[in-house]
Amino acid sequence: MSKSNSMFVSVAALVVSLVALGLCLFGCKKGDSVSVEEALKANPEMVVNAIKQYEQNMREQAMAEAKKLVQANIEEMNNDADTPFVGPKDAKVTVVEFFDYSCGYCHRLFPELKSVVDANADVKFVFKPLTFLGDVSLAAAKASVAAGKQGKFAEMHNALFGAKERLTKEKIRAIAEEQGLDMTKFDADVNSEEVSKMLGKVSTLANKIQVNGVPVLFVNGEMLQTLNGADIQARIDEAK
Repeated sequence: MSKSNSMFVSVAALVVSLVALGLCLFGCKKGDSVSVEEALKANPEMVVNAIKQYEQNMREQAMAEAKKLVQANIEEMNNDADTPFVGPKDAKVTVVEFFDYSCGYCHRLFPELKSVVDANADVKFVFKPLTFLGDVSLAAAKASVAAGKQGKFAEMHNALFGAKERLTKEKIRAIAEEQGLDMTKFDADVNSEEVSKMLGKVSTLANKIQVNGVPVLFVNGEMLQTLNGADIQARIDEAK
């Protein structure tokens, strides 16, 4: 049985129990012979409404728990010393993006977010690369972090997302060369334990705050899932 079907059966059973209890507490005292089945037939919306309310309660509970987790880890999210960022270090507004270089939705978000970055020089944008989608994701994430060690994270990041061809390990290295990087240092950093640990920290943080899909943004700790730059700008304006 699926999770959703199991929930339906559980809630339906709860409704039936409550109806039966209500009939015993109220109807039975008056000598009514109305059965649970008859009550539900007369008011079938009782089950639907109960399930809707249950789902709403569960969503609200999950959101409340997620907010607690984010706030407990907000310093690492916004100010981790090893995480690439652009903008003022101590900005009033911080936007954190969790993304994967192989994610199609992340590629759709990229031009929208880049426009927002370009329009908000007073906002700090923090970039948290994840590697959900395999070896190419990992290679691209390592490459961007390694480029950051030569002061060219943004250039590499933009070039990876702006690539016209599908990313491969060979394409990623070619993009790095196009950025004018010291390739000896680049290769050393890509294969370094330091870069691996940094990406490991991002993965651990994502697990802590229950980031299970990308792209996802946090504006001063408030989650935002969108592919629309206007939505991001509106949330930034609210936070300023």
